[in-house]
Amino acid sequence: MEFLFILLPVFGIFAIGFIGQKTLKFDIPNLSKLTLYLMSPFLAFNTFYTNPLTMDYFYLAIYIFVLCLSLILLVSVISFLLGYNVQDRCALILASAFMNNGNYGTPVVLLVFGAAGLDIAVVLMVLQQLAMSTIGIYFAAKGSKDANGMKTVMTRVVRMPIAYGALLGLMLQLLHIPLPSALMTCVKLVGDAAIPTIMIVLGMQLAVISFRRIELDKVGIALVLKLLIAPFIAFGLTLILPVDEMTKQIMILLAAMPTAANTTLMAVQFDTKPDLVSSTTFISTVLSIITLPIVLYFLHPVF
Repeated sequence: MEFLFILLPVFGIFAIGFIGQKTLKFDIPNLSKLTLYLMSPFLAFNTFYTNPLTMDYFYLAIYIFVLCLSLILLVSVISFLLGYNVQDRCALILASAFMNNGNYGTPVVLLVFGAAGLDIAVVLMVLQQLAMSTIGIYFAAKGSKDANGMKTVMTRVVRMPIAYGALLGLMLQLLHIPLPSALMTCVKLVGDAAIPTIMIVLGMQLAVISFRRIELDKVGIALVLKLLIAPFIAFGLTLILPVDEMTKQIMILLAAMPTAANTTLMAVQFDTKPDLVSSTTFISTVLSIITLPIVLYFLHPVF
């Protein structure tokens, strides 16, 4: 039951966006731009500024980026074999390679592992933000309908401020530069607002999806990669990386999380098949009610 109580706020916020879009007809691309360009950089800055950098970052960074790149490689091979175009491939990457280890994964880790596990989950959330704000933005821009070559793609990536917010926060932390409490309160308020706004925009996007046009074959591929293959890749990485047993279990559990809601923002902003990405995000979140307890069942004997 506790697991379901974690999910209720998630689906509740989705519902707010869904109902709001059905009744008030918001401009989704502009809301997406607001979140990506104005709010998310503050979230990235606050995350990297307030979480101390330790040696654990190095091993967990290897885990995050190897897991992400492995899924990207699998999507690329599948896309080649099935003859998918660049936009299909990039949309599948957004739907498959990035996990929701923030507003979903972190509470689950806290429930299962307690406060000790929460510290690890927060570090992984930080690193996942970095991966999404660089690799994720790259593929979102590359899959855009009006992407004209690598120069255009890289220009869009460079203009995205999320990574700069993260790097500035990390730099100020390493230089031990204190910031006024009033300024940090402002940063935290804007950053914290980004998370529910991202979820509301996902709910809005679900409201405008034509379910008759959902490409079930591609959604199915993304779901298998995200909910089934990703945990097995994570398990393989736990056999290699020199981390403790609890960290290994958290790595596997977070790899089994559904698709990150941020990817819907990216898909909407760059028009990289947002219906495919948002429907995969929503369906993977619903299916995780079944898949995550199964993962937890296999991890349970370790404790």
